[in-house]
Formats: sequence, structure tokens, C-alpha cells
Amino acid sequence: MALQDTAPLVLITGGSRGIGAATARLAAQRGWDVAINYARDAAAAEQVAQAVHALGRKAVVLQADVARDDEVRAMFERLDRASAEGFVGPLKGLVNSAGVVDVAQRVDEMGFDRVQRMFAINVLGSFVCAREALRRISARHGGAGGAIVNVSSAASRLGSPGQYVDYAASKAAIDTFTIGLAREVATEGVRVNAVRPGIVETEIHASGGQPDRARQLAPQIPMGRPGSADEVAHSIVWLLSDEASYCTGALLDVSGGR
Repeated sequence: MALQDTAPLVLITGGSRGIGAATARLAAQRGWDVAINYARDAAAAEQVAQAVHALGRKAVVLQADVARDDEVRAMFERLDRASAEGFVGPLKGLVNSAGVVDVAQRVDEMGFDRVQRMFAINVLGSFVCAREALRRISARHGGAGGAIVNVSSAASRLGSPGQYVDYAASKAAIDTFTIGLAREVATEGVRVNAVRPGIVETEIHASGGQPDRARQLAPQIPMGRPGSADEVAHSIVWLLSDEASYCTGALLDVSGGR
């Protein structure tokens, strides 16, 4: 597949695994250049970049902890340079996919450090990345417009009692952030939406100490099975695209009916 001369660029946080990686591959198939953010696993991010190249698109790999404002600022500055030098196209989209869970606990068992980490990555990270993206794509700042897609969770409306109320609360904050920001920038050429995955087969369950959680919860899902990262990616890439040109402030459940 030959490279196009110029293609829009999407930055995907948490792009080295799970939903983020699936979104990077699908976005490349649909003609996007891709910036792949990762926090620790450089090898995994490079593998995603290789997949993007194999699909005929350009890719850049960017290390940054999204919970750190200084690292996010530096990441966007590196992205500016890469775009200016022609390594990737101009920024047009942001997918806030970076996120964490923790081991199952009741609220009265949770330490402060756990909850602080949860909100720092899942909420503050999305805020600061959206801020930097808006400074580049919003018409208010001289940008050409674009789209932001936040990865929330069905947990935001289910609460996750006895497991991770902190995670559910962080995703509820993302829902409100999505609605408010969408209305704030609606006349500036920027659309802001969120997808709310349900039980999806990704590595995040292992990081929460329950690697088989998706299969164990399958009987609770009306469709009778967990979803895949690719299924969620299709919704994200659609929301990025011009096909969703009249969608902003939407919270799209991708949860098998749960």
C-alpha cells in the first residue's frame, strides 16, 4: 500500500496495548497516520508502529506518563516537531485510551495512593492531553479542527461495587468531561465523544489481578460473550471520522447490552 502525501494524524494514549493498539491498527487501515503513546513498554509500542507501517501509514512512538503535566507537554512538543518535519501528518485527532484498574477492593479498604493514582491517570491524564490537543486543533487557536474520543467504561453507570468503585468513579468523571468539553468547543471545529466499553478481552484484567475476568463475567452479558478490542476500535475510529460529523457529546456504549 503506497503512502499518501499527506494524511491526518491521530494521537492515541495507551496505544501500545489493548483497545489503544487495536485503534492504532484500524486507524492506519482507514488512512490515518498514528502517534502511539506509551508509559513503559517501548517494545510493545514499536510493534504497533511496525503494524501501522505495514498498513502503509506513518507512525511515531512517544513515551510519556499522562499523569504528569510536564511529560504530556513534552510529548506534544515532540509531536509538533515530527509533524513539522514531515515524519507524520498534521494532528487531527486524539484518543484518550490510557487507563488503569487495580485489584478488587471495597472502598473502605482502599488507600489514598491507590485512588490518587487512579484519578491521576484516568482523569487528569485525559484532561491535560485534551488541553494540549485543543491548543493545536481548535479554531480558537488557529487550528483546522478535529475530533477527540475519550475511552470511558460501562462501569461509569454500573458503579462496580465490591470491585473497583474508584475506577468506575474515574470513568464517570470522563463522561461528564466529555459532555462539558463537547459543548465548550462545539463551534470551534472540534467534536468530543466517548465510548463506554463493557467487558472486553484485554490485558487490563490481568493488571487488576483477574486475568480470566472477561470469561467469568460472560454469563452477565446479554450477548453472552465478552467483546474484543477490535470491536471497540471500530466505534472509536468511526467517531474520529467525518462519518460522525454531527456527533458530539455522545456516550456510546459498546457493551454487548450490559
